[in-house]
Amino acid sequence: MEPIDLAREIVNVLADKKGEDILLLDLCELTTVADYFVICSGTSDRQLRALVSSVRGEMKERGFLPLRVEGEPSSGWVLMDYSAVVVHVFTPELRAFYDLEGLWREGRVVVRIQ
Repeated sequence: MEPIDLAREIVNVLADKKGEDILLLDLCELTTVADYFVICSGTSDRQLRALVSSVRGEMKERGFLPLRVEGEPSSGWVLMDYSAVVVHVFTPELRAFYDLEGLWREGRVVVRIQ
């Protein structure tokens, strides 16, 4: 599966689980850190936990395991590293504080679901 297809699958999982303000950014021309960032918000610990669990479970069923997972839902930010695709699940407050969209504003918006 191509990285863009993996990223789109992750976006679909997050949307199905009622993730908020989902953003898929193309960073291919900007960095070697990842080709794509998927950024999503959840309104509570419980929702963050459900979003992360759903992404990990659905991707595992498709044969994709994250290289690493950083953070806990209780911290307000969880990062899942699928090599070319990095997924960030935030509370709205931490998302605004870290402002990854602003940091990577030169990235091309592929998908935005609000």
